[in-house]
Amino acid sequence: MKTLPGFIFLFFTFLQSEAQRKIVFEVTVPSGHETDSIYLAGSFNQWDPKDTSYLLSPSGLARYARSVQLDSGSYEYKFTRGSWLAVECSPAGQDIPNRSLLVSSDTTFSVTIAAWKDDLPGTGKGSTASPNVHLLDSAFFMPQLNRSGPIWIYLPEEYANGRKHYPVIYMQDGQNLFDERGSAFGEWGVDECLDSLIKRNRPPCIIVGIGNGPRRVNEYNPFPTEQFGPGEGDAYLDFLVHTLKPFVDQHYRTLTNRENTGVAGSSLGGLIAYYALLRYPGVFGKGGIFSPSIWIAPQIRALTDSLASGMNSKVFFYIGEKEGEANQQKGKELIEALGDRSGMMIYWVTDPLSKHNEKAWRKWFPEFYQWIMADGFNYPVNLSF
Repeated sequence: MKTLPGFIFLFFTFLQSEAQRKIVFEVTVPSGHETDSIYLAGSFNQWDPKDTSYLLSPSGLARYARSVQLDSGSYEYKFTRGSWLAVECSPAGQDIPNRSLLVSSDTTFSVTIAAWKDDLPGTGKGSTASPNVHLLDSAFFMPQLNRSGPIWIYLPEEYANGRKHYPVIYMQDGQNLFDERGSAFGEWGVDECLDSLIKRNRPPCIIVGIGNGPRRVNEYNPFPTEQFGPGEGDAYLDFLVHTLKPFVDQHYRTLTNRENTGVAGSSLGGLIAYYALLRYPGVFGKGGIFSPSIWIAPQIRALTDSLASGMNSKVFFYIGEKEGEANQQKGKELIEALGDRSGMMIYWVTDPLSKHNEKAWRKWFPEFYQWIMADGFNYPVNLSF
């Protein structure tokens, strides 16, 4: 694939402090998009694919400057053209791992973008979602947050031809669950997993995927932080429990009791899923907590100590050993406190080979699903509205 013969430069200029550094990215881009806007999305800006604070506006071989603040530390990032449908990829159209950035001193990074995903027919534009996945609403209104977001729903293949009612699992980061096309990091493959398991006579279930937005770090954190501002976790759960769940129960054949209602998520989504178990033990009887971002919400430990005695649900925890010793230790302490103070049934997995990413969560989702469904969720029953 041909590339422009020169570079587009994005300069990061930081405040002169011991913790902040000047980073220069030298970016070579593929030809054919000389007038497009290019964005940097990463762990430093909530993975927003169209954040104007991290915008390159190239014109031929022109150079541009942008001043931002970034502390010393480890980050991950990718380049986009304003959407995860137009993210950088391999020459064959495959997703590439997140780029790594270690900020410890003033540094220059040279980056070559091999291809854009939406340029490659059959890779960037095609959906990988199962026919059993449906877009419930592209802009479902969240009155508690005064914003809208996409909602997807997975219905077992047998759903259309019967009158059975089904358990429901509410999962966060819906963009990453079913469809490679809309995911920045690869998909969990939840739909393919369930299609396969149900064909092998495992109990079926409805999955509701709630899409995240640019305020994900606020929505999924119940506590305020100095870096990101107010926590909106309580408002988000109010939406989930009092707006979305009643809508789903009204329009779909669901088993509505706590024994048949689960909540799951990863990273920040795992944090808010765990918080849902704490705050709404009468609503959610099952949980899947994958790599929870405990680091951003240290208050969750004290809340566990105070609320755990009222919990007796079933929860699956996953943490990868390659997520770092600090994350493992915080997770271990939280799980042990929950086990000591509650009547919870806990399945705890520590994978020595896995990291904090969709690949790991996809690997362990079948184990979570089969365990959570084995003797907790009921099999579908014949009911009518």
